Amino acid sequence: MTNQPPHSSEPITSDAIAYTGSAEDIVKRHLYEPTLPNYSESEFDAAAERIAALLERENAAIVAHYYTDPAIQKLAEMTGGIVSDSLEMARFGAAHKADTLLVAGVKFMGETAKILSPEKRVFMPTLEATCSLDLGCPIDSFSAFCDQHPDRTVVVYANTSAAVKARADWVVTSSIALDVVDYLDGLGEKIIWAPDKHLGAYVQQHTGADMLLWDSACIVHDEFKAKGIRDLKAVFPDAAVLAHPESPASVLALADRVGSTTQIIQAAAELPQEKIIVATDQGIFYKLTQLVPEKQFLIAPTGGAGATCQSCANCPWMAMNGLDNLANSLESKTNEIFVSDDLIARAVLPLQRMLDFLKAGA
Repeated sequence: MTNQPPHSSEPITSDAIAYTGSAEDIVKRHLYEPTLPNYSESEFDAAAERIAALLERENAAIVAHYYTDPAIQKLAEMTGGIVSDSLEMARFGAAHKADTLLVAGVKFMGETAKILSPEKRVFMPTLEATCSLDLGCPIDSFSAFCDQHPDRTVVVYANTSAAVKARADWVVTSSIALDVVDYLDGLGEKIIWAPDKHLGAYVQQHTGADMLLWDSACIVHDEFKAKGIRDLKAVFPDAAVLAHPESPASVLALADRVGSTTQIIQAAAELPQEKIIVATDQGIFYKLTQLVPEKQFLIAPTGGAGATCQSCANCPWMAMNGLDNLANSLESKTNEIFVSDDLIARAVLPLQRMLDFLKAGA
């Protein structure tokens, strides 16, 4: 199947920009710290007071992803919400007694919250925050592909639209993709996998399942470079490497652990190394440094032939979530997520199948 991902750009090479200093100096200059935006203490306090009052007034809870701005993650924790991966976001929202969910992340996360909690109102800071994997798997093309292979079980990643989920037999997140596909393979089922080709290839390699892979990729993880990680390891030879399975196979081959955002955080706490190279969106550094403050985390290089560029490991759509538009959405009741009753009825089936699978394995 050929469906090119929506993002295509020429790689930035070390020849494109003039750098001075040794390779070690360049690595240290550009890769020590994440570059997410931040707020002053007074700005955060003022926004937190305003949003907390709105949450109480609307009986609402913030459901935030690890990749959002650290200020949003901090606020979610302070106000009784959650900061987590997409799986726990979905489970938390469905179980919470709030009447309203304020989802800080990207649009498919808001749709998933609405599908699992149709009786609740779901708002987002902006409806423009999407996902390259969602964009790279349009429902008409994907449905036509599925129709060409009616004998296959359709397994889609959570990073997809409500319409694509409704066309699927199973929805999975990166934390349970291996387990679900291994289970289906044990039943003798052949699989259509969409949309992330790197995660699909990783699952296929480790399960041996018969899988047809949709051709799309995450614009953040697809940019991690094996050579950049090797160069960084040359400077920090004792550092561990943690990678999200949406990364290319050449990157995963260098990793000490491969896993979802939650699994990366767990591995950071478990591994003995004091320095850890992280190949996923830099928003995760908030939780990593919060839970394992004694360790040093380095952003895996992206976008170049070597470790000579400042890492851009930050989803541009996740970065659209801010304290101001989060507050404005709840205050003015804008950016509400709507999913038709028909789509909810069909999309909830593969989502519930995933949740039931988790419960059975608990």
